[in-house]
Amino acid sequence: MARWEPGAYERLRAAALTLFDEQGFEGTTVAQIAERAGLNRRTFFHHFADKREVVFAGQEESEAFIAAEIAAQPAMVDPLHAAVAALQRAAVTMYEKYRGGAELLGRVIAASPELQERELVKRAALAARIAAALRERGTGEPAAVVAAWTAAAVFFAARNRWNQAGNERTLAELMGETLELFLDATLHRAE
Repeated sequence: MARWEPGAYERLRAAALTLFDEQGFEGTTVAQIAERAGLNRRTFFHHFADKREVVFAGQEESEAFIAAEIAAQPAMVDPLHAAVAALQRAAVTMYEKYRGGAELLGRVIAASPELQERELVKRAALAARIAAALRERGTGEPAAVVAAWTAAAVFFAARNRWNQAGNERTLAELMGETLELFLDATLHRAE
């Protein structure tokens, strides 16, 4: 088995997600992932801290990108729209290229209580990063926190529609629609 082959990261991730889908997250070992990828356990741990991180890889990079995009929003844009615009930019720039694996990833997370719990932790980290970026932009408390959590909710609600079988719409488009549905529901009372 090769140790430092090109493409090892992608092979490990593809092998892991396929195995998680086939036999469940909890029933899959790192040794099985490495074997399926044609690599060894040491190579796995060179790329991932643990098997959960295969599912959530790249979050720090995307959070940094989102924070920079929030900072780049015009001053006249309100905090919620600035945060959602940054998330939409991340969708176009970073997430859309993974559309092919989004359905599989969604299934894997939905089937595992451990991964669902980890996703909640990651969601909180994203909201905290967004809130910090909004505060740096001049948004006070508690508006920064409320806008951040709302933007994160818009992102995840849209993502859960994006990763469904048969969806052909972009994640950014679904985020825009989700935000509008949310604002419409909260700003207008049913008669």
